[in-house]
Amino acid sequence: MFNEYTATAFVLLNCELGSEENIIQQLKNTDNVKYVYGTFGAYDILVKLESDHAEKIRETITRKIRQIEKISSTLT
Repeated sequence: MFNEYTATAFVLLNCELGSEENIIQQLKNTDNVKYVYGTFGAYDILVKLESDHAEKIRETITRKIRQIEKISSTLT
């Protein structure tokens, strides 16, 4: 019933126009990222992260995802 992960986070991203596909490809190769979806509406990309520790997710968001060039904002 439950998977091996104990921590899950969803992150909504806004990025510069035209950079979505490149950012999606970078995210797919990022540790702890399980799913990446391009979206329409207020946000451009939805990312699902899973890990055995919440601290690993926090590190991934702050040190990897938020450092990707052309991401203008994140919401967790």
